[in-house]
Amino acid sequence: MTQKVILITGASSGIGAGIARELAKTDAILLLGARRESRLAALAEELRFNGSEVAIKALDVTRREDVAQFVAFALEKWGQVDVMINNAGIMPLSPLASLRVEEWDQMIDVSIKGVLYGIAAVLPTMLGHQRGHIINVISGN
Repeated sequence: MTQKVILITGASSGIGAGIARELAKTDAILLLGARRESRLAALAEELRFNGSEVAIKALDVTRREDVAQFVAFALEKWGQVDVMINNAGIMPLSPLASLRVEEWDQMIDVSIKGVLYGIAAVLPTMLGHQRGHIINVISGN
């Protein structure tokens, strides 16, 4: 298999959807993950219409088992993962003085733990195959 298998978290909108659209212009195989499965399905349909091989999987990066299943799905379907793009993230938009500590916890769970869960899920197979790339994306206002 010569095509690259690329996994993208947070692919249902924003930067993740943009990355998917750009990568779909190549011969890469894409696995898109996010919580909003209906948006993933619409994006996958758009990309398939343009000739790309795309699969989707509902994914909550705050759940380590979800991330492990996301990677396992790709390995079962294609036998490899060449690139993991940890893109899922959130950023509270309230001033710190609002003391919305629950939003801070959620931001840490998604934007930090989610990235670490992605690395933990994919790194063993990449080390075993002695190849692969992990790209971590973070954005904010």
